[in-house]
Amino acid sequence: MLKPFMNQHPKIHHPKAETLFAARRAGALLAALAFGAICGIGFGSAGLAASKGQSAWSGQTSSKARLVSGTVARNGAPALYAGVQLRMDPGWKTYWRNPGDSGVPPSFDWSGSENLKSAEVLYPAPHRFADANGTAIGYDDEVVFPVKITPEQEGEPVTLSLTFDYGLCKDLCIPNTAALRAVLPPDLGKGDGRLLETALSRVPLEADAETLPRIAHIAATFEGEAPGLEIEALFPEGAKGTDVFFDNPHVLLPVPKALGPLEDGKQRFFASFMTPAEAEAIRGKALTLTLVSDKGSAETTWTAE
Repeated sequence: MLKPFMNQHPKIHHPKAETLFAARRAGALLAALAFGAICGIGFGSAGLAASKGQSAWSGQTSSKARLVSGTVARNGAPALYAGVQLRMDPGWKTYWRNPGDSGVPPSFDWSGSENLKSAEVLYPAPHRFADANGTAIGYDDEVVFPVKITPEQEGEPVTLSLTFDYGLCKDLCIPNTAALRAVLPPDLGKGDGRLLETALSRVPLEADAETLPRIAHIAATFEGEAPGLEIEALFPEGAKGTDVFFDNPHVLLPVPKALGPLEDGKQRFFASFMTPAEAEAIRGKALTLTLVSDKGSAETTWTAE
C-alpha cells in the first residue's frame, strides 16, 4: 500500500507550515494513490547477490538501491564510509533533503545495525527539476549518498541494517522503501572506495570568505505584499549550472528563483514566501544555503533575524 507523502515528511513542525505543506502536496498524494491502485505498485524485493561490504540490490519502482562500502583517504588518513547507491530508470528523479514544492526527502533508518556508533549521511549537490506541483530539488539517473561510519568497537565487523525511504517522481510521484543489509569486515580495505570518492567529491564544501562559490549578501523581507529573501551569490567566472538552495528541518522553505543570469561572477536570487506568516516562521532559524555550479559547490549557514 502506498504511504501518503504528507505523512512521511519529517521536516515540517510549524503549524502554519504544515497547513501550507498539506495543500501543496495534495495533488501529488492523490496522483500517487491513483497510480498505485491502477498499477498495483508495491515495494521491491532483493535482486543480485551481495559482495563483500555490499548489500544485494533491492528493486523498487523504476529504480534499485544497494549499500556499498570502503575505506577512503580523508585528511591524510583512511576513513570508513558506506554509500547508499540509488539507480533510477530514465526520466525518473528523486529528492534532496529539501524536496522543493513537492515530494519527500530521503529517510535513513539505521536502528537495526550492530557495532555502529554513528552513520552521518552526506548529500551530493542537487539540481532543480519541474514536476506536476512546481519546482522540485534532487537527482536523476544515479546518486550515491556517502555515509561516514563510526563503529562502536574498532577492529570488529560493522553490520549495517538500513531502511531507506525515498520518493521517486516522473509524471507521478511514488514513495518507495528498500530494506538493505551489509556486513563491513575489519579487513574491508578499499572496497568501493573509488565510487565513494567520486560521491564525496560532489558533496558541497564549507564556504569561506576566500573561495568560490559563496554568499555575498542576503536581505530578508518579513512583511508586506512580497515577503522573501533576496540573495546575491558569487561564483567562479564562467561557471554553469549556477543555483542556490536552502533548507532547515523545522520550517517550510520555497525554492529560490534566479533574477537574472550570472554576470561578472555575480548572480541574484529571490525566494518568495506565500504569506508574511510563512516568512516570519524562519525568523531566528539557522538556514543552510547550498550553492551549486559546475566549478564547485559550497554550503554556509545564515540565521534570519
